[in-house]
This record gives sequence, structure tokens and C-alpha cells, in this order.
Amino acid sequence: MKLLRIFKNKFVLASILFVGWMLFFDHNNLFLHLQYRAELNDLKQSKQYYKDQIDNTKKDIDLIKTNPLWMEKVAREQYLMKRDNEDVFLVREK
Repeated sequence: MKLLRIFKNKFVLASILFVGWMLFFDHNNLFLHLQYRAELNDLKQSKQYYKDQIDNTKKDIDLIKTNPLWMEKVAREQYLMKRDNEDVFLVREK
């Protein structure tokens, strides 16, 4: 009986309708909020990955600038460059 009397109160009923509207029908509803949070976490992980890649590239650039042997290694491995008297054979693994 007390529960029924609580739901007959117009303020409680209006509050329940308002919360229901905000959770399910508003353009910033609960489901979109959860989706945005998951997307934000994915973007944070991507940001960290790209920061790590930038750090690795900066280290490689520093090594290339200071060490001519490293420059030759990078040129041979990444850009398939060779000396005039050499032949390059590519072996691809499956």
C-alpha cells in the first residue's frame, strides 16, 4: 500500500519519467555515453601507440645521423638499396 501511494505522488512520477527520458530517449543517453567512453579508451590506446612509434623513429633518426653503418643498414633493409657490385635477393616467408 505504501509503495502504491509513493507512485501516486506526482513529483515521484515526474522524477521517474524524467530519469527514464534522460536514460533512454535523450540525445546524450546512457548507451551513447558508454559508447563514447569505449571510443575514448580506444583513442587513448592509439595515442600511446603512436607516441611510442614517434619515439622509436626519433631514436632511429638520431642513430642514422650519428652512425654511418646504421644508415647503411636502414637503407639496405627498408629501402632495398644495394651497392653497384651486389645483387639483392628477396626471400619472403609465409
